Amino acid sequence: MSDDPISGGAVTAEFLADLAAASRILAERGVVDAFGHISLRHPDAPDRYFMSTSMAPALVTPNDIIEYNLDSEPCNANGRGSFLERFIHGEIYKARPDINSIVHSHSPSVIPFGLVETQIQAMFHNAAFLAAGVPVFDISEKFGKTDMLVSDHPKGIAFAECLADKDIALMRAHGSVACGPTLQMAVFRAVYTEVNSRVQHWTVALSGGGRIAALDEEEGRLADVPNQGACLRAWQLWRGQVREAVNW
Repeated sequence: MSDDPISGGAVTAEFLADLAAASRILAERGVVDAFGHISLRHPDAPDRYFMSTSMAPALVTPNDIIEYNLDSEPCNANGRGSFLERFIHGEIYKARPDINSIVHSHSPSVIPFGLVETQIQAMFHNAAFLAAGVPVFDISEKFGKTDMLVSDHPKGIAFAECLADKDIALMRAHGSVACGPTLQMAVFRAVYTEVNSRVQHWTVALSGGGRIAALDEEEGRLADVPNQGACLRAWQLWRGQVREAVNW
């Protein structure tokens, strides 16, 4: 596709600044480091999405944002590189019209749960969304020995199928994905998946192998309702901290 300018009247400077800020928030909260990425669906054109050029999330600015179609082809790269795993985003957006933002990370406390039989559980109310279940994508089941990267359409489709109707999925020996209907919710879920995983590690150690009174599915559904507002409170804090640091 040719390098066209960013399209759509709703794609304002604030829209791009918020997406760039989200990358920096995830880095500050320990969800991403030099690797990982977040995307946001086009507000006017659901067959497009935005994500930064291939770079460390903590360094992203609004000028680094690229527009993609759902085949994950850049529309306005202008010589800028793209993430190899952008197909995660495009294929989830194709499969899930309810999702408008996606975070892919190698969040360190989360990775172990993709390697063992112990499942992530919702340890507290801010992570209530985890009680709905967290599937694990094992790339080797369909593709054999690989470099572990979801770097093409078939792998992206397979991952979206594993995610199914859930909002969080793990990737064996790789990382995880957190999705949301908004940018703010995707960031909130990515952050609290990492926090919850730390809490679960501590809880398992304290329990000595005993019962853990985690939220069940119905408690998770009920407890997640207030998170719709809580995610905005968290966003206001985190976004304000980025604004103070970079003035956009």
